[in-house]
Amino acid sequence: MEAVLNIAAYLFTRITDREQLRPVLRDRAETAGLKGTILLAEEGINMFLAGDADAVRGYVDELRDDPRFAALTTTESWSAEQPFRKMLVKLKREIIRMDHPTIRPTEERAPAVAPRTLKRWLDQGHDDDGRDILMLDTRNAFEVDYGTFEGALDWRITRFTHFPDAASAHREELEGKTVVSFCTGGIRCEKAAIYLREAGIDALQLEGGILGYFEQIGQDHYDGECFVFDEREALAPDLTPRAVIAS
Repeated sequence: MEAVLNIAAYLFTRITDREQLRPVLRDRAETAGLKGTILLAEEGINMFLAGDADAVRGYVDELRDDPRFAALTTTESWSAEQPFRKMLVKLKREIIRMDHPTIRPTEERAPAVAPRTLKRWLDQGHDDDGRDILMLDTRNAFEVDYGTFEGALDWRITRFTHFPDAASAHREELEGKTVVSFCTGGIRCEKAAIYLREAGIDALQLEGGILGYFEQIGQDHYDGECFVFDEREALAPDLTPRAVIAS
């Protein structure tokens, strides 16, 4: 029986008191019996938590009481065992490092495409304006090797800081198409879409990333699994874990 609720969530929102917020979030999580990782940066929050379902959802609800986090959405999956060993709250310069300070998702998001809309586009072979769809995987090469969207571009980057240079080198592949950037949960592809749009590319982000697509759609147009950064290793399109977690 899969009794442990796992959530992935992020939100670009300005945080000016992260040093003070860090122990508060850690203590709340430990009191609730949760484990996982929360990253705090001036640009926002990124979190992966697991534990009793009521405790996890209650933690998120309490976090949303803070107006800065009211828009936080989560992707849920389940596991038989706790996939995290500790509860960590870390301070970072960026919640996902790109090393491009002009990219500020807190000021303006890139347009997003919902999973159901993307499925319809992929089913019909074009977007609603008749333009070709180009799926762009913004993850690291080893993650892509677990699975990706059918026909997606994969530039074999080894870290996200390499994405801007790869985008410049492959610009011709992107021109004249509706580019949909995607990643695990949405955070990398959100920054990627902003970068591409600033470079003049018609780019959208996949709302909720691969995990959000799995949650709403499942396997259609996706080949393989999705790597996740915990002991489950990878999730199938029905959000079940590949790995058997040692007790």
